[in-house]
Amino acid sequence: MARRKRRHFTAEQKLTILREHLLEGKSVSEVCDKHDVRPGSFYEWQKKLFENGTAAFANDRDSREKQLERKVENLEAKLAHKDHVIARVTEEFVRAKKESGEL
Repeated sequence: MARRKRRHFTAEQKLTILREHLLEGKSVSEVCDKHDVRPGSFYEWQKKLFENGTAAFANDRDSREKQLERKVENLEAKLAHKDHVIARVTEEFVRAKKESGEL
């Protein structure tokens, strides 16, 4: 039996090969024959995809959470600035009232 030359597939190639089976409905043997991939390798890639698939969705959530955190930080900064301005205006108002003798 002749040994196959070991091939290295990029992550994109592996995903493309898996997609043919999972989304296009081609049989595993058909996909493996077409791309000269051992079925054992195919099933390893598929297992890895499902084990690590949550990372694809976690990034979306992390991104949304970071956006919300930035928005909250911006709103808190605006609120702090507003509070500072109100305190300064109130202080000036009280000083003006005292100087005019109204207080």
